[in-house]
Amino acid sequence: MSNHPIEMFNYHTWATATILGRLKELPSSVLHQEVNSSFPTIAHALSHMYAIDAVWYKVLTGTNMREAMGSYAALNDELLDSVEAYADRFAKLGDQFKAWMKSQSDLEQSIMLDNPFATVRETKLSEILLQAANHGTYHRGNITTMIRQLGFASTMNDYSLYWYVKEASK
Repeated sequence: MSNHPIEMFNYHTWATATILGRLKELPSSVLHQEVNSSFPTIAHALSHMYAIDAVWYKVLTGTNMREAMGSYAALNDELLDSVEAYADRFAKLGDQFKAWMKSQSDLEQSIMLDNPFATVRETKLSEILLQAANHGTYHRGNITTMIRQLGFASTMNDYSLYWYVKEASK
């Protein structure tokens, strides 16, 4: 039986790598070219995605959310020079998530999530994985729009494509 939260997080890492792969094919200037969108540049969107993934990783590994959010601003504001640098950063964090998931025997266990933007709530580890995947999907959509606004075609990174790519790689 498949573990859907893990599968969705694996999709999240694949889809992020896929969109980064497309960005590597485009002129390097695309990363920092300003667009009228939800983020000023694709680099801003990628930094935000990474910062949030890093916060969720810290929460999953035992850091209080309020404390984990302390690293958010610096990561969010750090714009890297190249798509390759973002790809390396996301790959390393993805590996950390995978190692953490492998070490877990019960993703349905709950923690107290002290969200500084909401309230304290009991939250399952599996819900946090799904949140991270969902957040990434939302912002990959932003990046797809930004790529198109800059005059280039994007790439498909739908969950349904992931099914077939995963199956073909077996």
